[in-house]
Amino acid sequence: MTREYLKKATLTSASDATETHETVKSILADIEAGGDAKALEYAAKFDRYQGNVILTAEEIEAACALVPEKLKADIRFAHDNVRRFAEVQKSTLTDVELEIEPGFIAGQKAIPVDAAGCYVPGGRYSHIASAIMTVTTAKVAGCRHIAACSPPRPDTGVNPAIVYAAHICGADKIIAMGGVQGVAAVTFGLFGLPKANILVGPGNQFVAEAKRILFGRVGIDMIAGPTDSLILADGTADAHIVATDLVSQAEHGYNSPVWLITDDRGLAEKVMEMVPDLIADLPELNRENAFAAWRDYAEVIVCADREEMAACSDDYAPEHLTVQAQDLDWWLDRLTCYGSLFLGEETTVSYGDKASGTNHVLPTSGAAGYTGGLSVHKYMKIVTWQRSTREASKGVAQATARISRLEGMEGHARAADVRLAKYFPGENFDLSADG
Repeated sequence: MTREYLKKATLTSASDATETHETVKSILADIEAGGDAKALEYAAKFDRYQGNVILTAEEIEAACALVPEKLKADIRFAHDNVRRFAEVQKSTLTDVELEIEPGFIAGQKAIPVDAAGCYVPGGRYSHIASAIMTVTTAKVAGCRHIAACSPPRPDTGVNPAIVYAAHICGADKIIAMGGVQGVAAVTFGLFGLPKANILVGPGNQFVAEAKRILFGRVGIDMIAGPTDSLILADGTADAHIVATDLVSQAEHGYNSPVWLITDDRGLAEKVMEMVPDLIADLPELNRENAFAAWRDYAEVIVCADREEMAACSDDYAPEHLTVQAQDLDWWLDRLTCYGSLFLGEETTVSYGDKASGTNHVLPTSGAAGYTGGLSVHKYMKIVTWQRSTREASKGVAQATARISRLEGMEGHARAADVRLAKYFPGENFDLSADG
């Protein structure tokens, strides 16, 4: 395949790797050993916040009162969409039974985890939508206890809109603590919280590293890197909309890659011409992030045809994938590697990030090649069970004994032998490994 790079990234996410592992590991060990007091010590250092860690009902009510009614309505709108989509997702998980042999039944059950810890970023940007995405799906899944933690501001505490969103979406506790210490609080069951079975939600590199280190003793949604977005566009696409969408995702952070793949050189050149002016028109913080992301991480690729475009996209396995091209059904059927797909200019990643119903906690850094994003399913344990009559176990027991002996696992074989001897006395079975 021939791929012409009109713009090539000078950095990758690996270029920005920092030595955070030992720092995060040390903080987690300190907090696990020192408990509440040590977590508060780190909170004072990093959050510079002296208020209640677990918000009281009165504090939640007061925070909710500060949220403008129009914003409350928007949050309720987004929550309703996410909730309804999550409910449909949950309906795809059903308990099943299969009669393996007459009288021998195997089954599957979907059981929600008991306690979920939802991290809601509140530093550079206050991610109201992250509270909606993480808490709502945990609630629909049926988790018994949902704790939402978010970094407080030194004087004002957790952003009131985050408090409101977490509250109406079903959080049982709202924790005013961010960073590694917030993750540790829900993981280790500090401040009277139950120990989390799963940690979900986006965060900075320290939060991501904490989740990576803790994975195994708790579940996590995924190990996330910088957010990334890719647009597939043909000659029918609106260059201004394509450029705007690229810039909208580049503002996430200085190391957030955005990519354009097209089969139309003229479109590519027009988009590249427009992007700098669109970035310059952003507010200062957003402008700095988008400028650096576009300068260092963005790529623009021209392919020969749509099949080559699709293959190139699958190689990147983007977190967000937008198609602004003809024959959307063809792209839906052809594309296989993405976190979330946005078909046509009538939708955009921003919709999915905030309010349309699909989840915005998605695989980054190529992880969409093997996993999807956060959903009700992430909170569910798919477990199996079996039961049998004595007669139905006869064939299974014989096969088990012979396979076990062939493997050299005599103890396993004897667990089958004793049942055959008890249930079918006097019968002779050839249970040797060689049959």
